[in-house]
Amino acid sequence: MKDYRDVIIKPVVTEKSMDLLADNKYTFVVDRRANKTQIKNAVENIFSVKVDNIRTINIKGKPKRMGRFEGYTPNRKKAIVTLMPGHKIRLFEGM
Repeated sequence: MKDYRDVIIKPVVTEKSMDLLADNKYTFVVDRRANKTQIKNAVENIFSVKVDNIRTINIKGKPKRMGRFEGYTPNRKKAIVTLMPGHKIRLFEGM
């Protein structure tokens, strides 16, 4: 990856991901080719925090229909990032 901002695509804001904030865990959609080391470096450099643990999940696209046309939603990769105690990401504080 050329830039850290190419690794992290967007945060995931769901009911389950908001419940994980209590355990200091943050969820992001990341580039499918990124590994855990690249994700860790990206989160630490973008948000100025220390990462404790990372778990990644590959999600297959679901079949969808629009009238008579069939297709799939894109495959994606999620990362659940656990931060060291005392570190927080301000992006999620107001939620």
